[in-house]
Amino acid sequence: MRYLLPLLLALCGFLSPAMAAEQDKADNYGYYELEPDIITNYVGQAGHLGYIKVTVQLMLKDKDKLDLVDHHAPLIRDALIEILGKQNADDIRSLQGREQIRKACLKATQDLLQKEAGEPLVADLLFTKYLYY
Repeated sequence: MRYLLPLLLALCGFLSPAMAAEQDKADNYGYYELEPDIITNYVGQAGHLGYIKVTVQLMLKDKDKLDLVDHHAPLIRDALIEILGKQNADDIRSLQGREQIRKACLKATQDLLQKEAGEPLVADLLFTKYLYY
C-alpha cells in the first residue's frame, strides 16, 4: 500500500506531457460557419420541387487557417449547393441519407481545399440546422 502512492505519482508525471500535447492539439481546432445558410431546391416526390435549408459549420484542424477557408468559402458553398440539389427526397428525409450527404459534403470540401490550398484543412463538417420541405 505504501508503494502505491509513489507509483501513481510517477505515472502521473509520465502521462502529463502526453496529455498536455493532446490538449494543445485540441486547443488548435477552430470552427467556421458558412453564412448565410445554404438554401436550395431538390426533386421531391412525384416530381414536385422541395427545398432544403442547412447551416454548415466546418471544423478546422488549425484555427490559424480560418482566413484561408474564408477566402475559399464561395467555392465551398457552390460545391455544397450542387451536392444538396442532386439529392432525392428519400435521402434528404432519412437519417442515413442525411449522414451520407454530410459525408459527401465533407469529402467535397476536403478535396476542394486540397486542390486550392494544398491541404484539406477541414477535420469535419457539421449540419447545425437541417430543415426541409
